[in-house]
Amino acid sequence: MALRVAIPDLVSPSYFPAIAAVELGFFKQEGLNAKLELLYPVTKTYAALRDGELDLVGGASHAPLYAFKDWAGCRLLCALAQHMYWFLVVRKDAGAQRGDLNAVRGMRIGAAPGPVDGLRRMLDAAGIDPARDLEIGPVPGLAVGNKVSFGLMAAEALAQGKIDGFWANGMGAEVAVRRGIGTVVVDARRDGPPAARGYTFPALVAAKKLVDEQRDVAAAAVRAIVAAQRALKGDPELATAVGTKLFPPDEAGLIAELVRRDAPFYDATISEQTVDAMNRFARDIGLLSVPVAYDQVVATEVREDWV
Repeated sequence: MALRVAIPDLVSPSYFPAIAAVELGFFKQEGLNAKLELLYPVTKTYAALRDGELDLVGGASHAPLYAFKDWAGCRLLCALAQHMYWFLVVRKDAGAQRGDLNAVRGMRIGAAPGPVDGLRRMLDAAGIDPARDLEIGPVPGLAVGNKVSFGLMAAEALAQGKIDGFWANGMGAEVAVRRGIGTVVVDARRDGPPAARGYTFPALVAAKKLVDEQRDVAAAAVRAIVAAQRALKGDPELATAVGTKLFPPDEAGLIAELVRRDAPFYDATISEQTVDAMNRFARDIGLLSVPVAYDQVVATEVREDWV
């Protein structure tokens, strides 16, 4: 069966298990002819899923709520990895210290639709008003619908002085640090505020119609992701072949190291505690209007105990 699989950012470790599941043949081993597409930003990606233009999306787990009100019509199939996965990077000459969120006061911070939710909530919880104490907005020159990597564009905008910092994936952060133009203030998974780790996570998402009508396909997709996660954890260098095919040369040379760092988080499980934390975040920011049960968010019928 042919499957249209989309992600909102390609040159990134954020959704790499989904990328690898396609490019290393794990979907094919399950009898699925999966084609990978790039559609930015994640809010648009999920709108395309809602409209039947895609079969699966790898994206931020809370962001389906932009297209599927109160989780009606979609289901999370599995996690691509655990915890909120973005980095807050500011210009190096600002002299910011790791963990000091106050460093962003007065700055211009680039962030994409969807991911920006986590940044705003994290700052608000730290007593920093996202609307008053700094400017948060799109990266200049990056229009909705552009098929580019947000992280790489953000790093370039930082280098050009168009922004003072950005909230983006690990590739964007790594490029900024290696070029000597940026400093990581927060790595949300590893040293961010503890509550912020639970705001969202990278997930594989399907329309409920696919789960209901083609349960075997949904289950096979989960198995493909789990197989990709296991392969990458066992040999992160597998990522280099994928990167060489899809990424610019410099970033292709970085992806194996970034996958090696992220591999401990490659776990397909979506626990009830994870969903509770995510839904609490979604309600706090106004994306979720009512309490929703775990099995109305996660496709429990195809998880197969997360293989």
